[in-house]
Amino acid sequence: MRLDAHQHFWKYNPAHQVWMTDQMEVLRRDYLPAKLPPLLKTIGFDGTIAVQARQMVEETEWLLGLARDHDFIKGVVGWVDLRSAQLREQLERYARHPKLVGVRHVVHDEPDDGFMLLPEFRRGIAQLREFDLTYDLLLFPKHLPVAMKLVAEFPQQPFVLDHLAKPAIRAGQLSPWGEDLRRLAEFANVFCKLSGLVTEAKWKQWRPEDFHRYLELVLAAFGPERVMIGSDWPVCTLSGDYTATMRIVMDYAQQFSPKVRDDILGGTCARFYHVPPSPDNL
Repeated sequence: MRLDAHQHFWKYNPAHQVWMTDQMEVLRRDYLPAKLPPLLKTIGFDGTIAVQARQMVEETEWLLGLARDHDFIKGVVGWVDLRSAQLREQLERYARHPKLVGVRHVVHDEPDDGFMLLPEFRRGIAQLREFDLTYDLLLFPKHLPVAMKLVAEFPQQPFVLDHLAKPAIRAGQLSPWGEDLRRLAEFANVFCKLSGLVTEAKWKQWRPEDFHRYLELVLAAFGPERVMIGSDWPVCTLSGDYTATMRIVMDYAQQFSPKVRDDILGGTCARFYHVPPSPDNL
């Protein structure tokens, strides 16, 4: 099964998508499930993991409704208030849905760089394992040392790093991001999404080889059994179309054995998020 491990849906609302700047006009419209299956079919992919884009429980409910109605949405990474005294009630409510596979918080927008180590946030992370939920780490490179402390505290909790922690691809920089990423990869409970690449490069001016050093470093650090391809659609359309974005990793993976390619292009994602095989993939 081929899986896109990271994409979003939204009904555009300027009050909710406040992060969309004037340079992101292409994103200021609705992106709903009907648009994605033709794109998946073009590259031979079977499904996706839909990831939250709004920090409200209504987002989780909405995404789970979409997943119920569209089989190609194999899992949902939603949002719950990990700092709330009512967190358990939220988890009990949403974890009943078989397609809720994880949760995420937009940590890189928090003013406190140490946000993930706040006692109330860590208390929330501690409850996820009971509900068999993963956690997506949405970070900037400066947050990687903080992430190491968090994942070390919860060795049984599965974490996945979104977008390689957004390295400075546009500037061609590897350090200190690379050193910190290697150290994070030493924790066996942390995985990494090969996603968000094109928006960290020069928009619409990149070449596939611009990303090879970053992919090489991540593959060496995590191994193919802990990395997974993701598009970050529709955000990727700021810098490249869906097929070209996915082809960066798909073509890079051609150098590996079929087993390794299968891991990168879907197997790792399916194992991490507990996506059951569909009848066509048995």
